Amino acid sequence: MYRSPVFLTLLAVLLLFPTFSYCQSSKVYVFNLNDEIGPATWRQTRKAFEKATEIKASTIIIRMNTFGGMVEYADSIRSKILNSPMKTIVFIDNNAASAGALISIACDVIYMQKGASIGAASVVDTKGAIMPEKYQSYMRGLMRSTAEAKGRNPKIAEAFVDPDVEIPNLNAKGKVLTLTSKEALKVGYCKAEVTSIDQIFKAEGLDMNNRVDHVVTLTDRLIAFLISPFVSGILILLIIGGIYFEMQAPGIGFALLVSIVAAALFFAPLYLEGLAAHWEIGLFILGIILLMLEVFVIPGFGVAGILGIVFIILGLALSMVLNDFFDFTVTGSEQLTTALIIVIGSMIGSIVLSVVLGKSIMNTPVFKRLVLEDEQRSDLGYVAGRKVESLVDKIGITTTYMRPSGKVEIEGKWYDAIAMDGYLDKGTQIYVEKEENYNLFVRKKIL
Repeated sequence: MYRSPVFLTLLAVLLLFPTFSYCQSSKVYVFNLNDEIGPATWRQTRKAFEKATEIKASTIIIRMNTFGGMVEYADSIRSKILNSPMKTIVFIDNNAASAGALISIACDVIYMQKGASIGAASVVDTKGAIMPEKYQSYMRGLMRSTAEAKGRNPKIAEAFVDPDVEIPNLNAKGKVLTLTSKEALKVGYCKAEVTSIDQIFKAEGLDMNNRVDHVVTLTDRLIAFLISPFVSGILILLIIGGIYFEMQAPGIGFALLVSIVAAALFFAPLYLEGLAAHWEIGLFILGIILLMLEVFVIPGFGVAGILGIVFIILGLALSMVLNDFFDFTVTGSEQLTTALIIVIGSMIGSIVLSVVLGKSIMNTPVFKRLVLEDEQRSDLGYVAGRKVESLVDKIGITTTYMRPSGKVEIEGKWYDAIAMDGYLDKGTQIYVEKEENYNLFVRKKIL
């Protein structure tokens, strides 16, 4: 059937009109990267891209102001940007240093505030010292491949990392490159200098009515707070301190409850961030079980106790770093070493504090109100909440191994007790030296 050219033209316009309308109404998703690049910023980026995909946004704009952070998370954000079908635009509001530079050059378009800078991407440790060549080589490769993927000069990207890369009229040999906004504009690393995101909308022909800003929720802020190294250290201190305190004064329960709550607050946000894997949490739990078996079941202190401590340390430390089982290619040994230092330091600190403050804490009115409504002292004849005849100087026998806590039998009844001599074998004859905090303190009877 014959169709006139006019008819075919009108048909084509009608078919293309829905697509044209969709493009005009496409959403633009905007979010900020203003903090140190790490687990929290990686979580925020993931959620932003998920939300942008959900609302069918055609463009994502990242407002950047960071001095850098952890390379492994910068690489994850870089990959997310490179693999996104949406157009990505970064607005460097002030700084895009180190990891921030890597993320920026992964975007399709770079805009910069006048006076902003990008570069200085050498890998450094927590003290600012330059890391060995293998770390620099890895970062150079990331920068170079990212620049090539976006059609930017890869040599400039390498110069951000390597002071040996010389670029005539731009960077002298021996210095790591940092570009100002004007220099970045000159070499093609910046499309234009702008003062606000509104100007980017105008320059890109985007409709401000289609702007959607990312909202950081209270949960996001709480998770970011809990996974900070300082807070993680405090939580580890409470976990180990609670376990140690409970073993020294079994039966009270409050210390164990503190330990359980602290463990939940430690592992839950790390699990949500994709750091703590099931096997790492399982390793920690296995360590606790082995340690308890060593203390309450197996005589002496041997393989089970040592393995328990090792598993606890590894479970806590590995949960704090990005790894694939025992492959730390992305994380590097520095992050693992830092995690181990935090864990071991917190463990030592918790034991010291438990020993120094334990007795005084148990005697405070607040703690006694948590344990029992009324104070029932041993000098009044109370033991474990009921008034009985004092057991001081009574003779008995250990019914479990004492390390130093355990059970003793006196006049046919079992009691919780703590051996003041340290380790005692099962079946050892003892006498009660004193009663305190609802526990008997016993010594080995010398025959």
